Amino acid sequence: MTTLLAQLLNGLQYGLLLFLISSGLTLIFGVMGVINLAHGSLFMIGAYLAYVVANATGSFWLAPPAAIVGGLLFGAILETGLFRRFRDREHLDQVLLTFALILLFEEARSLLIDNQFHSVAVPALLDFSVPIAGGFAYSAYRLAVLGICLITAGIMVLTVERTRIGSAIRAAAENPEMLGLLGLDASRIHRTVFAAGTALAMLAGALAAPLQSVYPNMGDGFLILSFVVVVIGGLGSIAGAFWAALLVGLIDTLGKAYVPQLAGIAVCGTMALVLLVRPAGLFGKA
Repeated sequence: MTTLLAQLLNGLQYGLLLFLISSGLTLIFGVMGVINLAHGSLFMIGAYLAYVVANATGSFWLAPPAAIVGGLLFGAILETGLFRRFRDREHLDQVLLTFALILLFEEARSLLIDNQFHSVAVPALLDFSVPIAGGFAYSAYRLAVLGICLITAGIMVLTVERTRIGSAIRAAAENPEMLGLLGLDASRIHRTVFAAGTALAMLAGALAAPLQSVYPNMGDGFLILSFVVVVIGGLGSIAGAFWAALLVGLIDTLGKAYVPQLAGIAVCGTMALVLLVRPAGLFGKA
């Protein structure tokens, strides 16, 4: 039971990190219609940023804010300089663009840092275990990551559901052709969505850095699972991304812990089952 409880908590924490990545991915595709294969590389950039900031300043706590601010700026630059020109192009053009960005990001990472594996120390303030039940204790940092992700999810839901910019984002996702008729600035909405999606991916990378090694191409696995989350949850749905991310995180973590040979099959099988029953996803619209 102790092992099962630990794996359940690991699955929830992993699923919430997947949510940070996939929520940006689903919003970008739902609002802009852009397939961003480089989204996993943004996660990697966030992890390397945490490594650089922690080494340069001696404090990990500066890394998450740096990832958010850097992600907003970097996302706005990417959308304005590149993705805006490819928004109305064929999906194949978008795939080629984002695949080229993956190669460019990897080359830049190799030139600026190196190709080695690196570790980021858990902050000293959270480098202890919290008693949960009986003799079971769980990492305080992992619990903090879980809490940060839940708070971020709540902020996202409130922003999308209760604010003016959230209403504009929902309108853009449901009927982008009507934006101009409603007097909304489509370019501003697209730039905001892309910048927010980039910031979320980089924040996830920064938070994940102390949990695993920081290494080249580390975002590839997260990208694949994020697409699975988007398909299961439904395009453009934040609620769908949240529940689907938790589901995928638990299935993947428990599968690797108990039946590692079938973990990948279980995740993809779940996606296939959802597509058979609800082709638009659990929370998607037909």
